[in-house]
Amino acid sequence: MNISFSVRLPVDAHSVPLARGMLRQALEHLGVVESGIEEIVLALTEACANVVQHAGEHDEYQVDVAIDDHVCRISVLDNGEGFDVDAVASTPPGSPLERGRGLVLMRALVDRLAFKEAEDGRHRVILEKELVTQPKLRLLS
Repeated sequence: MNISFSVRLPVDAHSVPLARGMLRQALEHLGVVESGIEEIVLALTEACANVVQHAGEHDEYQVDVAIDDHVCRISVLDNGEGFDVDAVASTPPGSPLERGRGLVLMRALVDRLAFKEAEDGRHRVILEKELVTQPKLRLLS
């Protein structure tokens, strides 16, 4: 079974739980194991929180989710200024309480993380996670 959805959200902190809840519901419906759900939901939370924190005065961002039997693909598209991924990634780690740990966290939680500039100049974060589903129960007759 495949599930996909796209949602435009306001750039505010109240939008993050909405995106997180929609993804969680879809993954639970497909029977994904809880540890996999927690990892991809946390990665999405971080991506959305980064938009809310850094997108500035832009009024909305978009989350696209495509889930099939094996992979969850998420795209978070925003109008923010973007950043130099290589410069942030090469910064030596400091205190875990410092800002800038989102990249490290997202990389640890997903199988593929990419940052791209869209044709219209917006910025896209792409998250991909291989999924493991729970075995389906069979009823005996």
